[in-house]
Parts: sequence; structure tokens; C-alpha cells
Amino acid sequence: MNRFLEFLICPACAGALTAEWLCTGCGARYEAPHGNPHLRIASDARAEMVRRFYEHAPFPGYAECDSLSSLRARAERNKFARLLDQAIPGNAHILEIGCGTGQMSLYLARADRLVIGADLTRPSLELAVTAAHRFKLNRVLFLETDLHRPGLRAGSFDVVYSSGVLHHTPNPRLAFARIAQLARPGGMIVLGVYNAFARIPHQLRKIVARWSHYRLIPFDPVLRSRKNEPARREAWLRDQYFHPEEHRHTLGEVQKWFWENDVEFVRAYPSALIGEDTANLFAFADDNWLLEGWLAQIGWMHSLGHEGGLFLTVGQRR
Repeated sequence: MNRFLEFLICPACAGALTAEWLCTGCGARYEAPHGNPHLRIASDARAEMVRRFYEHAPFPGYAECDSLSSLRARAERNKFARLLDQAIPGNAHILEIGCGTGQMSLYLARADRLVIGADLTRPSLELAVTAAHRFKLNRVLFLETDLHRPGLRAGSFDVVYSSGVLHHTPNPRLAFARIAQLARPGGMIVLGVYNAFARIPHQLRKIVARWSHYRLIPFDPVLRSRKNEPARREAWLRDQYFHPEEHRHTLGEVQKWFWENDVEFVRAYPSALIGEDTANLFAFADDNWLLEGWLAQIGWMHSLGHEGGLFLTVGQRR
């Protein structure tokens, strides 16, 4: 546990923490049951609403009898997960903001990496901690904290990864400003949010679902694939169709957030260059033409719309 202390701070005053979870600045004491530090102070009402939402059905769920090998095999069926793992050095310090039940954090906890997974919701983190113990992974730490006042030291991480999180915050632009500070100068930031174009097919499915009182949800491959896993199916259904807070964004909007926070745009995934096949997630794209970016996003309605319309943007902190 001590190897992680240099990355953690008191969320109230930003003071250093002792091994007993005592703040050396303001004297606040925090709990860490089962090695899961609770470094969260009171959230605003809308953030609290989202936290309560995920307490009911932690997302994503684990399959029954999951093992480390099956988790890695499932992750590696996803090209983006493979590219991310290949791009991150074996000794990197990684932070996942909004880790949920910790599956990406556990997948990335290889070689000599140190991984911290942070989330707002305790039931999700309890599943993550249980899985880490079951898989015997000791270079990953899960903690409860709020990204708006995180118990994390600024400028400490080689990679800050946050996917499927900011579009569920009251002000995604402000939320990005908070997490951008956590990367070290030269560190990489990987951000995944719903795309305004790619989310259109899902919005149409949602209209049909509401009209039919959720008896009919057409063309949702994730729901179909989980028909024999009721808990995981319910988690997807709640997250995609009943979430109390959702925003959708364009690539240009996210690039503006990067510019405002002194983060240099590297590339989008899928690529915003038509016809380009991404080989190195952390390599700068050859071009960044506005018109081509808009055309690529229109194409994402087909390539991303069947699974929710989430796209990723990679940047490097200056």
C-alpha cells in the first residue's frame, strides 16, 4: 500500500497522507476498509444522483466464474483495449478516472505498472477490490473519490484514462479541466465520451423503447449478447436507457477542451482520418482537417452506433 501513498492526497486540503490515512495538513482521518481508501468529500446534488444510480447496479458487471485469463481474453477482443495496452510502457503510472468495477484497470495492471482506479461509487469499487484479490494483483489500488475534488496528486501520472464518465457529469468541460491536471507534463490523456453523431442510432432505439414501455428495444447487439447473463444485461440496460445525466459531444468540442487545458491533440479513435487504420494510439495523427473530422463522425453513426456511440480522443499534456 505504501507504494501508492505518493500519488494520494487529502481531498479537503491537498495535504499529504500517512500510512494510517491521516492528513498531515488539516488532520482529517480517512477510512480504507479492505485496502479501498475512501477519499471522497460531499458531492453536489447532481453528482450524488449519479452515484446513487450506480449503487443499484454497478457497471460493467463481472461474468460468473470470471478469472484473470478470461478477463484479459475478453478485453483483447476489443481492438482499442489492445492498442492502449501496447502503447503504455511497462513501468507507467496509470490513473483510471471513473473505473467502475475496475475491469480496464485490472487488464492494464501488467509488468511493472502501477495502476490506480478511482470511482465515486462504493459498490462498484468493492467488486473491483474483490476481483483484484481473486486475481492476486497487488500493483493496482482502487479508491473512492470525486473527480471534482480528487484525493489524487496533480501532475503525477504518465497516463490518465477516463472513458464513459465525463458525459455523465453535470459539466463535462469543467470535469475535463479537473482530470487534465492529474497527468504529468508530457503525460498522455485518453478520454472517451459519447459522440453527438454516433449516438443518434441509440437515441432512435431509446425512442422505440420508451414508446413500447421497454418491451421492444430493437437492434441492440449488447442486449442480445447478454440474454443469458441477466445481471450484466440489466446493468447495460440501466446504463444506456435509464441514466439520469447524459451529454453528447463532437470531436471539435473535445479538441477545444484540450486547447483550453494546455493538452495537445494527438488523435481520435476511431481515426478521424478517413481510411486510416490506427496502429499506434499514442502517435500523432498525420493531419487534423476539420472537414474530414466531420465526415468521419458522420461515418461513426454506422461503425459506433450499434454499441452506444462512444469515441476516444488522445492528447498529451504540455
